[in-house]
Amino acid sequence: MQKLTKKEEQIMQVLWNLEKAFVKEIIAELPEPKPHYNTVATIIRILKDKGFIDYHSFGNTYQYYPVVKKNDYQQQTVNEVISNYFDNSYVKMVTYFAKKDKISQSELEDILEMIKKQN
Repeated sequence: MQKLTKKEEQIMQVLWNLEKAFVKEIIAELPEPKPHYNTVATIIRILKDKGFIDYHSFGNTYQYYPVVKKNDYQQQTVNEVISNYFDNSYVKMVTYFAKKDKISQSELEDILEMIKKQN
């Protein structure tokens, strides 16, 4: 699976949330300043070429929908971050966030509880 640019990922986030949408609906969900219609249409074509989305045609208009699931892309992205920045170690990643005060003790306890329930 290919990596997305920030703009491509932004559009994918909208499509994952909406599940299907026309270009105008995608633009409506994007933050200000709104990109031009042609810009979004170009990014959508790129996402189609990359295999992330497909469409249903209604005459001359197209309704787009994600082909790649958000969880699948999320997993790939997290795995890349852990591999590239934390030596493939979830322990190093969690330690990093704990040291930076980005995760509290109660959140760590919640994580441990979830792990116990899965085993």
